[in-house]
Amino acid sequence: MKFFDEARIEVFAGDGGNGAATFRREKFIPKGGPSGGDGGRGGSVYAMADRNLNTLIDYRYTRSFRAERGENGGSRDCYGKGGEDITLRFPVGTVIRDLETEALIADLDEDGKKVLIARGGRGGLGNIHFKSSVNRAPRKKTMGQEGERFALHLELKVLADVGLLGMPNAGKSTFIRSVSAAKPKVADYPFTTLAPNLGVVRTSENRSFVIADIPGLIEGAAEGAGLGHQFLRHLQRTHVLLHLVDLAPFDPEADPVADARAIAGELRKYDEALYDKPRWLALNKLDLIPEEERAERVAAFLEAYGPVERHFEISALKSEGTRELIFALQDFLDAERARIEAERAERHAAEAARLAAIEAERAAADAAYVADSLGEDELPEDESAGNTPDDETR
Repeated sequence: MKFFDEARIEVFAGDGGNGAATFRREKFIPKGGPSGGDGGRGGSVYAMADRNLNTLIDYRYTRSFRAERGENGGSRDCYGKGGEDITLRFPVGTVIRDLETEALIADLDEDGKKVLIARGGRGGLGNIHFKSSVNRAPRKKTMGQEGERFALHLELKVLADVGLLGMPNAGKSTFIRSVSAAKPKVADYPFTTLAPNLGVVRTSENRSFVIADIPGLIEGAAEGAGLGHQFLRHLQRTHVLLHLVDLAPFDPEADPVADARAIAGELRKYDEALYDKPRWLALNKLDLIPEEERAERVAAFLEAYGPVERHFEISALKSEGTRELIFALQDFLDAERARIEAERAERHAAEAARLAAIEAERAAADAAYVADSLGEDELPEDESAGNTPDDETR
């Protein structure tokens, strides 16, 4: 399946149904009073994270989604049926923003997370609400309110623990094949990887992590050169970056130190927060260097490159040094996950409080809407007649 990580859609919540202006009419009850019911609330649009999805291809071609309109109120105090809600399912890691204002609407970072993105309109009030001591036969009703509608920008940021960085042909795909069950394409030409690949690295029965391989970066990627800049967003949710450096390039003019610095520079230009993430170096393709020269080559690189957080000497092709590397990553991630879990609990509590405040605000708005409607002057008779059946009108 082709990988799509961006899309634009429009969502339309349902309009509220109109209130009815009808009157009770029964035998021997000539003046039965108002009996018009309220209109139903319009359907709302929700977004839900689904771990079974991994691309936004479903929203590449179908771009408009409408919830059902609420039904109009009826006679005999019958309220209109509320419109059906619709729930749009997205891959875990999808970020939803308002296309016009770029305001964040939802960040679907957990499987099953459900967020309201467009609220249905309130139903109109029937004339039963407008009966008073001085007006026993009100013809007033209110129309349903319009539902919310938004143009949305969808952006998928894959959820991975470790992000692979490196120049084209640095051996990233070979590495992910070596340490996981993922089988990305491997070839001896640049940009073999055209879309992100995910692999699960299992270090024991109960311990594992996810590693993401993105297309190789080249100098100028942050300005649009090559392919990698399109996928750097997928590294923003990772906990640690693993930078693979080719210590034995086929091109005699290639400089591993300059290439490694170029990658770091592209990260900084793209996103300062991404640049500040923990970043480890994996010096790859040592199997192509004579054994007696390896230590000298590694030492020369580290001296020229400067301080690094951690470095490992590996051969992804021969699986040399990779076991030590993945266990070090696992230990780092275990500690990181414990810290993140504590932060997540605090974030969930804050989010619950925020949603409760929003619901309280909406309930107050509903109450104010009813109060304002009841306080308005009665509408002219001809404005309500259009929704009043002849056999129900006194």
